[in-house]
Amino acid sequence: MHTALLLDMMADAAPDRLALGRKRDGLTFYEVRRRAHHAAEWLQAKGAGTVVFVGLNGTALPIALFAAGMLAKPFAPLNYRLPDADLQKLLARTAPSVAVVDDDMAGRLGRPEGVTLVTRSAFEIACNQSGHSEAAFDEDHDIGVLLFTSGTTGEPKAAILRHRNLTSYVISTVEFLASEADEAALVSVPPYHVAGVSAILTGVYSGRRIVHLETFTPEAWVATAAEEAITHAMVVPTMLGRILDVLEKSGETLPTLKAVSYGGGRMPPPVIERAMRLLPHVGFANAYGLTETSSTISILGPDDHREAMASSDPNIRRRLGSVGRPLPFLDVEIRGPSGEVLPPGQSGEIHVRGDQVSGEYAGKKVIDAEGWFATNDGGWMDEDGYLFVEGRLDDVIVRGGENISPGEIEDVLRGHPQVADVAVFGAPDNEWGETVAAVIVAKGARPSTEDLAGWVKARLRSTKTPEVWAFRDALPYNDTGKLLRRQLKAEFAGPAKQPASA
Repeated sequence: MHTALLLDMMADAAPDRLALGRKRDGLTFYEVRRRAHHAAEWLQAKGAGTVVFVGLNGTALPIALFAAGMLAKPFAPLNYRLPDADLQKLLARTAPSVAVVDDDMAGRLGRPEGVTLVTRSAFEIACNQSGHSEAAFDEDHDIGVLLFTSGTTGEPKAAILRHRNLTSYVISTVEFLASEADEAALVSVPPYHVAGVSAILTGVYSGRRIVHLETFTPEAWVATAAEEAITHAMVVPTMLGRILDVLEKSGETLPTLKAVSYGGGRMPPPVIERAMRLLPHVGFANAYGLTETSSTISILGPDDHREAMASSDPNIRRRLGSVGRPLPFLDVEIRGPSGEVLPPGQSGEIHVRGDQVSGEYAGKKVIDAEGWFATNDGGWMDEDGYLFVEGRLDDVIVRGGENISPGEIEDVLRGHPQVADVAVFGAPDNEWGETVAAVIVAKGARPSTEDLAGWVKARLRSTKTPEVWAFRDALPYNDTGKLLRRQLKAEFAGPAKQPASA
């Protein structure tokens, strides 16, 4: 199956149901398909090799995605927040291509060889012209989407998701036309994130109206959710905390909201506990996945959240910090440094296998002969199959031969009443190789480092207690909610320990 068929099925089954946009002027599934066909013919005439998208969320995004699918051409949404020079380099790597670009961004892109630039306004006009183009498909081999990694450790890699990977994920996780006609999903993650792509595909296949937020602010999110009677949404942890602040201030309760999924970064337990108290009518789900796996690997569902929140059993209560159980159609293993499969309770690297798993970059496949993909995420499973993600293996602190997970220490420090946010990482140390460093965002009055150290020592063994402390007004996150731990680590890369008052 290919991605364009998902839209065809819905346009045939429920042509008059609203698919995209606001209630007052949204597009039906029939209209989305019609516009995508017109756009496909226009893009084909422009000589599209890859269809690139550089711009904000909106109806042009899914139409361009499906138009590319109809032409059997890769769709590549690029990160418009990159510096101009970096964005131009990425664009050049897509050639030969046609790039649909927001009108006010076109001047940033230069004139890369082999790339035809078209403005979003010209593209939207073309969507209303006559035309109908389709290509012959090979869903096992045709590339559906190209997503570029963040490139924090070098040049961004182009992750390849083929049509079979994407549609396998969709049809395995969503029932066709299962949504009620009044359901609407608010999508506020950026177009170049895998969650943005999967939200379009799963929304269309389920028959749920998609409402895009051009750019996220908590005020706009709350206002749109109320005005559009939003029933479903996906956010990253940093978004959720800010949304809760607005809800508490405004008194808005969002009565139509039924389900909120979150992912893309570590969710601080106090934030999700606060969300469940403030929005008791909402079912929360923690979805863990990667670009290379076409989105979700495991889910901690609403019932799991409620059971963990209500339980006095520490083994059940701690599940609130897990990412739930792996999806039933995927194989997940925890492996040690020699590739051995580890038993429950032991930490190692998360490996995953299944039809939705690509494990492929431009010019390179990284799945093994048996289809396993090594995620580079550390984690462990409990006896009941709940998966706990400890973070990127690159972020593990190695202190005197002991591997220390930053996330465990961060969770403890977030429980301190004077800590609003925290980042933990390894700082160079002449004696131990690395020592534990913590950067704190204080809540109210700044706590003493002695108090913070005592708080950690009372809950974890002494080797996990930070010896290097610093305070900041805010921590660096990217726009999908991931803590930029390496950025902080680079600040502490000198040979000497930093003073506690830094």
